[in-house]
Parts: sequence; C-alpha cells; structure tokens
Amino acid sequence: MRFSPTFLDEIRDRVPISAVVARRVTWDRKKTNVSRGDYWACCPFHGEKSPSFHCEDRKGRYHCFGCGVSGDHFRFLQELEGMSFPESVQTIADMAGIPMPQPDVQAEKREKERATLIDVMEMATRFFQDQLQSASGAKARAYLRDRGLTARTIETFRLGYAPESRNALKEHLASKGIPKEQIEACGLVVHGEGIAVSYDRFRDRIMFPILSSREKVIAFGGRAMSPDAPAKYLNSNETELFHKGNVLYNFTRARRAAQVGARGQGEQGTIIAVEGYMDVIALHQAGVENAVAPLGTALTENQLELLWRMTPVPVLCFDGDGAGIRAAHRAADLALPHLKPGKSVNFALLPDGKDPDDLVRQEGREPFDRVLAQAKPLSDLLWMREAGSGNFDTPEKKAELEARLKQITNVIADESVRRLYQQEMRERLNALFRPQYGGGNGFAPRGGKPQGRRQDSGSGRFGQPAGPNASARGMNISDRLARSGLVRGNQELPTLREVVLAITIVNHPQLLLDEYDEIAAIDFENKDLHRFWSAMLPVAATAGPHLSREYLMEKLEAQGFGPLVTMLDQQVRNARLWIATDKAAPEDAREGYRQALSLHKRTKALRFEKMELEREIAAATEAGDETSIEPLLRALSEVQLEIVRMENQEAIIDGFGVMSGRVKGAAVGHGK
Repeated sequence: MRFSPTFLDEIRDRVPISAVVARRVTWDRKKTNVSRGDYWACCPFHGEKSPSFHCEDRKGRYHCFGCGVSGDHFRFLQELEGMSFPESVQTIADMAGIPMPQPDVQAEKREKERATLIDVMEMATRFFQDQLQSASGAKARAYLRDRGLTARTIETFRLGYAPESRNALKEHLASKGIPKEQIEACGLVVHGEGIAVSYDRFRDRIMFPILSSREKVIAFGGRAMSPDAPAKYLNSNETELFHKGNVLYNFTRARRAAQVGARGQGEQGTIIAVEGYMDVIALHQAGVENAVAPLGTALTENQLELLWRMTPVPVLCFDGDGAGIRAAHRAADLALPHLKPGKSVNFALLPDGKDPDDLVRQEGREPFDRVLAQAKPLSDLLWMREAGSGNFDTPEKKAELEARLKQITNVIADESVRRLYQQEMRERLNALFRPQYGGGNGFAPRGGKPQGRRQDSGSGRFGQPAGPNASARGMNISDRLARSGLVRGNQELPTLREVVLAITIVNHPQLLLDEYDEIAAIDFENKDLHRFWSAMLPVAATAGPHLSREYLMEKLEAQGFGPLVTMLDQQVRNARLWIATDKAAPEDAREGYRQALSLHKRTKALRFEKMELEREIAAATEAGDETSIEPLLRALSEVQLEIVRMENQEAIIDGFGVMSGRVKGAAVGHGK
C-alpha cells in the first residue's frame, strides 16, 4: 500500500533513529554523545574494529564512513533486516504507537483475503504434521529417520506428510468450514477448466512448509515418496501469497543466525545459498543455521537481492559436478551486472558427487566448513571459467581471451567496480602471458628462459601489462572478431531449447494439427534434429485423423529414430522439464512450447543480425574504412551480449510444468 509523506514524517519524528539502530548495534561510549543525539558504533553492514558508523537523531539519518552506506529508519530495516518497505513502516509505526493508516476499500479487502488464506495455510500445515505422526505416515517417518533427521529438527521445520489420497486435505479443510474458493486460492488443490472435481495437489509426499519473512506459511514443497512420481519435488503454484522467484527457503531463520554471527564477529556473519530443502535442514541440524535455498530452480535476480539484504557477500554453494559448475556460472552471470562497492558473491564448490546433506550426514560439519573456507570470489570463478583450461599459444587466442574478458566485465553497471574488474583481468592476463613475453622488449632474451611466472589458480594480483596495446589498423577480419571476443566454437550438441521443441511435439502431436505451418518452419541448428524433423513432418502430414503419439512413435521407430527420441525424452526428464513430457497437461505443454519457440525465433534473429554485422565488418576491413569498423564492432558486441542473455533465459522454461502441477488426468505427484 502507499503511505502519505505526512504519515511517514510523523512516525519518523516520534521514533529516534538511534532507537531503531540500537536493535542491531552497541554504541561506542567514547565517541557517542547521547545528549546531542550523536551516536557512533561499529558498522553492522561490514566488519570493522573501530567505529565508523554514525547515527544522528537530529537528521534522522545514519552513515558509515567506512563502507558508505546511509539511509533513514526504513532503509535501515530494509537493508539490514530484509524487510519490505511496508513491513519497515509497520515496525516504526508500532514503535511510535501510531496505528497504520486505513487502506482503501479494495486494498483492505485484499489484505483480509490474504490474512484468511494464511489461516488456511496454517490449518493445512497442522494437518500435514498430524498425518506424519499417524499410521499412514510411517513410511515418511522412516525416510526422514534414514536421512538422519531428529524429532527436534522435524518439529523445528514443521515437516509433514500428505497422504496418498485425492481428497484427504480437501475434505479436512471443508469439515472446518473452509470454502472451496479459499482452498483453491491457496493452491492446495488442482482445479480449473476440464477438471470436474478438484483434488489434492500434494499426495504421498513429505511436506516442507515455506515461510514468508513474517514467518507465516505461504506455500509448500513436497518430496515424492514414490520413485515413479514424474516430479521428485513439487512446489505450490503461484498464488496471492506465494511468488516463487521472490522467496528463499529458511529466509527468516538464516537472517537471524547471520545477524547473531555478525554481532559476534563469528563465522556465521554471512548467508550460504545451497540447492535444496534437505540441504538447508541437514546443515541446520549440523549447526550451520545460516543457509537458504531457492525453490527448486536457478537463482533469480529477486532472490539474489534478498541475499544481499542479509549480507553484502553471500556464499553460493553448488555441487562439484558438471551441473553444479554450470549453475555456478549462471549465478555468476546473474550477479555481474548488479555488483556494487562492497557487494558481491563468493562461490563454494563441493566435492564431486556430494551435496551438503550427504557431506554433513556422513562426515559431520567439519568437511563443510572446509569447503566454505575455500570459497572463491566471483573474479576467480570468472577467470577459471574463461582461462582455466584454455590453450593460449598464439596471439589470436590471447586476443580472443582478452576481448572476451572485457566483454564479460562490461556488463557491470557500477563504474568503479567495472573499472577495477577490468584492471584485475588485465593483471591476470599479464601474469598468464608473461612467460612468453618477458623482458623489456616484449621477448625473452636469446638463449635465456622466459621471465615472470605463470598463474595457475587464477588467484593473486600482479603488475600492469608490459607491452603496448596493439593497434586495430591493419588487422584482418579474423583478428578483429577474435579481439572482440565474438568468435565462438561450433555447437555440436542440441540446446535444451531445441530438445524441448522437438520432444514436446512427439509427446503432444495435437500441437501439429493446430499450428502446423509455424511448427514446420522451425529450423534446427543441430544436424540430428534437422534430419529428425525432416522425417517427422511428412509422417504427421499424412496421418490425418490417426495422428497420435503412439502412431508417431511407431513410424519414427521404423525409420530408426527410436534411440534419438528416447535420448531427447530422457534429457528433458533429467532437467526436470516435465512440461515437455507426455505426462504434461495439454495446456501446459502448449504454453511451454510457445515460450521455447519464442525464445528460439528471437535467438535465430539475433544470430542472423550477428552474421550481417560480421559481413559488414569484413567489407569495411577490406575497404580500409576504419571509421566504420569500431561502431560495427560495438553493435556486434551488443548483439552477442543479447544472444548470451537469451541463452540464459532458457531457464524460464525450467519449472513451468513442475510449478503448475497439472498432468493428464492427475496431479504430477502420481502421473496417472
């Protein structure tokens, strides 16, 4: 809701800012002058031993002369405690003893509805908790016991069990007088067009309540007990209470633990982001209480902002396998544009094949602490990704690496951070290339050994590059493109986007009947998929009313495409893209397909634009038109960045079907 300036000024005037800040700091007795309303303390936003954080009641402002943070009452609560603006206003108003202004009629109605829905979610939570302790929950209790969870941990996180029934929760809530509209609004049942009778969304699953920043249950995550369930983990769908990309599991507990650790200057003065619910819970039981997790998908910008509200440098912890490293790289690209002075991310990679749950359950907390102690800054991760395993034995390859690093760091919005990142990369490049280019004239002395030392790990700082910058004049087109970092290797494997486009049509051929012309025009980059498409379209066109998944599979297998279809189907299942499988409801499959097709078309258009720019650069180079080349290179760089952004957006497809929970005739949890 909106608040009038008069109301905000009134509550600010009634509550000294020192009273708000004192909730989180201890005032320095020597420098503080209470009679003048002038207070000093060690900054709660960054670690320091001498007080440089100044709070002045007369102005109602705070400022740290060490890290530069500043703000008023509301900003302090938002930045340090992770509150939203309305929550911070509510807190100050409560301290001032002033009632909140009455919202308009519609806003008041929505707020009452939200409060009612929260009451329903609390009733559902208690139902799931009771079911876990009942006879029907024996298998779930045994599973949690095998995972090493104690009764106290289960109670702390309010874990529960959704029985294997289509209407157990619905009937329980109805018996308490809850109308079906509220049950549906909470996302507790699957309902809608084509579903005659709604049924429980969560069935035969261990239930993980998801809390808001005010510690109210707003959603659930459910872990399937059956190994045959299409979705191992299933989240609540989007509701008035729950927006998946804006929530972190265990947010409030972790925030409190981080604040306690920061005040004690202990190891917990940060936040650790891990991948799953069980990782968070196992770490909590092992004594690491400052861990959070995104809700089954890649980290979002809003979730990253939540992390930064709690700590300036959160640690992102990923599994050490290929999937974990790719997730770390995606998180690095997500964070880069938003870096600010003092605000970044560190990366901790676990041993290959281990997740935090495995590590602390099998070996205790100590191995996990060692992993955290070895966490690398973002700059190290970028360097290792781009230069760690490359072969830079020619000037062209060196120029390509240099240009690629410049292109990557150019996305940083903050000017000072961007400049220092580019300086850091220049220093690392100098250290990497110095063995081949030692000595004052840029070459090793005749008969002597190369001077300097090669940097292996990507860590450490070195001097400025010794050699002058090469002139762009006279470079051929290959050199120019390599120097711009815009030459990429040929892609041999199909992208996940192309896999989704192909297998969704196989699993839902009805889409072909509805949109044949558009689908037939798809041009796959992968050669195998291109041949597959050329064979499938004639089969579909001649099938007529007989077109079905079974008919299509029979014809494709007869032409030898059975193994390819199996591989494609397994790939989307491994990626948990249930929206592309034959278990997805038709409306979900259609929506997911349209997203993937839109992404595919945009990417193809960008690549065509890139090709045209490369052609223009080649023509300008041959003509010696130096004035035209630099603007064309800049335009090419922008197109390449947009291509990278579009490739990263493939993650929007992930989780669509899982989130909706709809499959043909049943919930995802059963796939019937």
